[in-house]
Amino acid sequence: MFARKKISLAETVDATKVKLKDDQAWDVLKHSREIIVGRGKNFNIFQTGEKNKDEILKHSLGRTGNLRAPTVQIGDKFIIGYNDTMYKKYVE
Repeated sequence: MFARKKISLAETVDATKVKLKDDQAWDVLKHSREIIVGRGKNFNIFQTGEKNKDEILKHSLGRTGNLRAPTVQIGDKFIIGYNDTMYKKYVE
């Protein structure tokens, strides 16, 4: 999808080798303006802030407690997980 849109990736991290849990994940996410999390047929949009930390992490971390993949940062926005509608709206 990214190559087709001529979007270059600055960094690619193998999620099976690099695990970001609770505080590590929050350290990455907290500096963004907006976090969009896709899960199944739904996606949620969060404004970043300390008061939303628990809710954001609840949606952003998978069953193993790691940051869900794929996670894409576009500017000051993070897109986490996968949902067709979400990707069409925010990535394409």
